[in-house]
Amino acid sequence: MPLSIAIVGAGPSGFYSAQALISRGIDCHIDIVDSLPTPFGLIRGGVAPDHQHTKRVSRTYEETAQQEGINFYGNVQLGRDISVLELRSLYDVVVLAIGTPLDRGLDVIGGRKRGVYGAAEFVGWYNGHPAYRHLAPLLDRKEVAVIGNGNVALDIGRLLVRTREEMNVTDMPDYAIEAIQNSPITDVYIFGRRGPAEAKFTNVELREIGQLKNCVPMVDPEEMPDEIDPNLSDRDRRLVERNIATFRSFAETDPKGKGKRLHFCFHSMPMEILGDDRVEGLRLQRTQIVDGQAAGTGRYYDIPCGAAIAAIGYRMGPIEGVPIDLRGGHVINKDGWVAEGLYAVGWAKRGPTGVISTNKSDGDIVAERIENEIPLGSKPGRPAFEDHLRARGVRWFSFEDWKVLDENEKATARDGAPRRKLVDIDDMISLINRSQGVASSTSE
Repeated sequence: MPLSIAIVGAGPSGFYSAQALISRGIDCHIDIVDSLPTPFGLIRGGVAPDHQHTKRVSRTYEETAQQEGINFYGNVQLGRDISVLELRSLYDVVVLAIGTPLDRGLDVIGGRKRGVYGAAEFVGWYNGHPAYRHLAPLLDRKEVAVIGNGNVALDIGRLLVRTREEMNVTDMPDYAIEAIQNSPITDVYIFGRRGPAEAKFTNVELREIGQLKNCVPMVDPEEMPDEIDPNLSDRDRRLVERNIATFRSFAETDPKGKGKRLHFCFHSMPMEILGDDRVEGLRLQRTQIVDGQAAGTGRYYDIPCGAAIAAIGYRMGPIEGVPIDLRGGHVINKDGWVAEGLYAVGWAKRGPTGVISTNKSDGDIVAERIENEIPLGSKPGRPAFEDHLRARGVRWFSFEDWKVLDENEKATARDGAPRRKLVDIDDMISLINRSQGVASSTSE
């Protein structure tokens, strides 16, 4: 009897796991389940809309989704429509590929004021994620603070200073483009607790900042290190040297002639959000590196800003029937194994680290484990799962439904843009129902 396998999460880690199972020739039926009607996870909802080249990896996932034995079930939410315990009762194997969807909170004085946002919600807003489309962030002041020194912080800063012309050729929703373009933003500050040598920007993305049409990068040359940590590996040393060279080139840039500025502020630890009920500014403490850690010096400074966006990491919330490492923000597992028949991959397995391709090895590892540990199927899988969804009145989306949405988004795109995203689930359901010639309904 074929193995019945449910993969929860239709992002890169979920699709790489499905492909690894098929590639090993395992006799199985695979159902990929996602809370959104649309597949591809962070490729659609997390990758910056001006990085369309990165999104092309979804073509590989499309090929996987259309292989025999694989079904997609979108708009099926864990906890609301089905629990992990129920999935485990229906399937021989359940693979958690749900990522780490929640923000790590900004733990500073005043961190809950209006105008403080986490990267997950802010990125979700400008990417048209249905859960965040109504965020309406406060972008009504000239200055915005972005806290964090990784690529997500860089994405946020870059998108806040791009021109309308630059943004019109992306898949950013109209509402986000209008909000950003109609804002008075002239200065975006990116703060890091450590120095430029410790920043986690990839050099390709960092150099992109120097190519913006109406924004100049600002770096204090005094922040540049005199030497680089000799204990770094050759590879890491080369990466740091490239970034330092890029920062030095920014420090030599003439700021005249462009209307906006993106400031890289190092050795700066956020201490307090200033203002009454909303963000009016940010108080920071200067730091120094002591034994590899950023330590406060007791010297403070303030900057005015109308919004503060924290790009300081992600975490998982509690999930019934799943052990969660609350400190690390991921599923407690041993090399992907969680419990009998239950596995974790991607960020759910290891936390929010690595790049998209890092998820491929997770899929390979879990596929090998499944092949060795669960050789025969014994549970009903797909038919029982669909019966369960019907009994709950769930209107699920198949991959064929997604293709209808996909074609509609491409057909209605702005000139030069790849697509115009639908961002409301009810609108998606209505479109699919119309395409099938049925009245709009929320049940299958």
